[in-house]
Amino acid sequence: MPRPAVEETSAFLNIPYDKPFQNLYIACIAGLTAFGLVPRATLEVPGGSRRLDRIFELIQTCGYSFHDLSRVERDRSKPRTPRFNMPFELGLAVGWSKSAGRNEQVWFVLEAVDRRILKSLSDLSGTDVYVHGGHVRGVLRALSNALVRN
Repeated sequence: MPRPAVEETSAFLNIPYDKPFQNLYIACIAGLTAFGLVPRATLEVPGGSRRLDRIFELIQTCGYSFHDLSRVERDRSKPRTPRFNMPFELGLAVGWSKSAGRNEQVWFVLEAVDRRILKSLSDLSGTDVYVHGGHVRGVLRALSNALVRN
């Protein structure tokens, strides 16, 4: 199967979709759009083939990806379990960008709490993590800091 073409202005969004994150989700979309990027998210992935395959194909088509790891926490229902979808999708994006010498995608990590990522995902040591503090202004600042440097 041929790999999908990369859309250089597309940006994969790997962020929470729940109600408490709604304003930050909208801020991500507005901020990326202001930089001329086209936000893409798993919400648009249609049914049919295996979900993981569809997500990976979406990641492969984007020139950028943004991964918010601020909500990797245990849920309230028993058994209390952390959600690993967002770090897993970050891993897919990093693996894709590193495979076979490809550097077709620029990926960014967002977080709400400064330095927490050093404890939760120490393998990212040396990677710039853009902290938004859980606020709309912080999201816009984080996106600006990430994209202006590129």
